[in-house]
Order: sequence, then structure tokens, then C-alpha cells
Amino acid sequence: MTLAPSIPLIPLHAPASVLAWEAMVTVSPRQDLGLSPAGERFIIPITGGQFAGEVDGHVLRGRVLPGGADRQLLRPDGVKELDALYEMAHEDGTVLTIHNRVTIDAPVNGPRYAFSHVKVTAPEGPHAWLNRRVFVGTLHALPAEQQAVLIRVWMLR
Repeated sequence: MTLAPSIPLIPLHAPASVLAWEAMVTVSPRQDLGLSPAGERFIIPITGGQFAGEVDGHVLRGRVLPGGADRQLLRPDGVKELDALYEMAHEDGTVLTIHNRVTIDAPVNGPRYAFSHVKVTAPEGPHAWLNRRVFVGTLHALPAEQQAVLIRVWMLR
């Protein structure tokens, strides 16, 4: 397919991805924030957790810090929008800020869709490369007694 005859053909290269890290994030029970014109609002406090991974020779390992939160909107069409902001402390002491925006569509008669865009903010230094990459993720609920979610994050190439 070409857009116009005067535009040169550029080879099509689909992005590839590599698993960057997995995080087990512990949470407190969901709190109801009331109904808004866009849907039902909730907040889930983030209480801690841990993360680990390795990508392109960079080891990523440490703990999820308490104090973050996952703000949720349950839209009238049944889709959930999650907007989580929290910090992860690398084992070397560097604190990374994670902004994870998730779209969840769980139709009754179809597969669950739960994908996210993950933005990392790192200070200058050995982890600054995280500021210059695009990350996508998945979210998996764990059994209720664990009060945690599993987040997997991939770096696009």
C-alpha cells in the first residue's frame, strides 16, 4: 500500500518487544469515590511489592514503594481505565517513578483485554536510559487473598 505516488516506499518494520521486568504489586482494598459523568470512580492504594527483570544488560531489581495509588474509572460501556502512579526503588537506591495507564475490556463472551502504556521517569545516572524508551504492559489480577496484581512490562524496539 502506498499513500501517494510521490512518497518513497519505506520498508515496513513492526516493533518488536522484550520483557523488561515483572512486578508483584501489593494493594489495599478498593475504595469507592463515587459516580462521575464519565462513570464510577475508585482508588486502590498501593502498599508495596517487588520487581525484577533484565533488558539489554541492564538489571532491574528492587521494591515497589508504598504510597502510590491506582485510580480507576469504570465507564458506562463496561471498560475500565486505570491510571496508576507509584515509585519503585532499585536495589542500588535509585527511585523510579512509574505511570501506568491501563485499558481493561472484559466482555462476557470474549477474551479479556488488559494492556497499558508505561512511562518511567528516572533521575540522571545509570537508569536514565529508561526515560528514552517506550514501554507497554499487561496486568493480571492474582487470587484475592494475595491482595496483589502482577504487572509485566515490555520495552519496544
